[in-house]
Amino acid sequence: MIIDIHSHAYKYPNEFGTRFLSPEELIERYDMLGIDKAVLLPVVSPEIYLPQSVDEILEICKTYPDRFIPYCNVDPRALTNSNTAPLYKVLEYYKNKGCKGVGEVMPNMPLMHPMVQNLFAAAEAVELPIVYDGSDQLTGDFGLYDDPGLPQLEHTLQRFPKLKIFGHGPVFWSELGKLKTPGSRGYIFNIKGDDQVGKLPDGKIEEEGTVPILLRRYENLYCDLSDGTPTAMLRRDLEYTAKFFKEFQDRLYFGTDFCNIKSDLRPMVNFYKELLEKGYITQEIYDKVMYKNAMKLLDIKE
Repeated sequence: MIIDIHSHAYKYPNEFGTRFLSPEELIERYDMLGIDKAVLLPVVSPEIYLPQSVDEILEICKTYPDRFIPYCNVDPRALTNSNTAPLYKVLEYYKNKGCKGVGEVMPNMPLMHPMVQNLFAAAEAVELPIVYDGSDQLTGDFGLYDDPGLPQLEHTLQRFPKLKIFGHGPVFWSELGKLKTPGSRGYIFNIKGDDQVGKLPDGKIEEEGTVPILLRRYENLYCDLSDGTPTAMLRRDLEYTAKFFKEFQDRLYFGTDFCNIKSDLRPMVNFYKELLEKGYITQEIYDKVMYKNAMKLLDIKE
């Protein structure tokens, strides 16, 4: 079995920004890849994509209950555009409708912004895990801003010790090893705004970065393996990856971040099979990462 912890679908895909998949198109791709179930994350912030409603995700999941699991999401600026907005009421409402988590949180605001912290507090209060995407800039981008070394993530982990926080995306995974330059933490849109440029870290992991240190320090930090970034970072040094997977096997979750109909995610799925076949990870670790950890998190029965 394979469970995708992080995916997207639009009931009525549009051509603005990126062309997401419809539920039917996503299921067709999953059948080709051998993926059995997926968490669908609603896109609600407008920085890069046209927003969609949580109810659209719930409707998709109701249509295909054996394939999709709903998350809810709310922009931290919603309701009152203040840090006193009763966002917990929104999350509680959708939790009662069957949503299993919150995300993908991706407005271009500092992670420690009071309104963002209000959303994280709400997620902790209603006992829902949260996944967010990050950024290394505060203009012309999407994602919660953090500084090199991820201090804002660390303070958030300290502030909300009962909240399961999933790190995701380039800004998080680029710090698997120690950074050589801050600019290698993420991509940037070119001057026309129609393509991303930049270079993430490569080469052997000569010294551990912030991510493994935070994982040891905070039990409420989890790893979302979706999009191509973690695969690229883990391929850098397979010997280190073997140690990383062994140490953090209970907090690693396979995902795709399927958000473009042109994407070919076979290399991503095959990477984890390769780790197993070449002996870098055991069958037990493979099963945890590919579906057992997700089953436990989402309370899915075999």
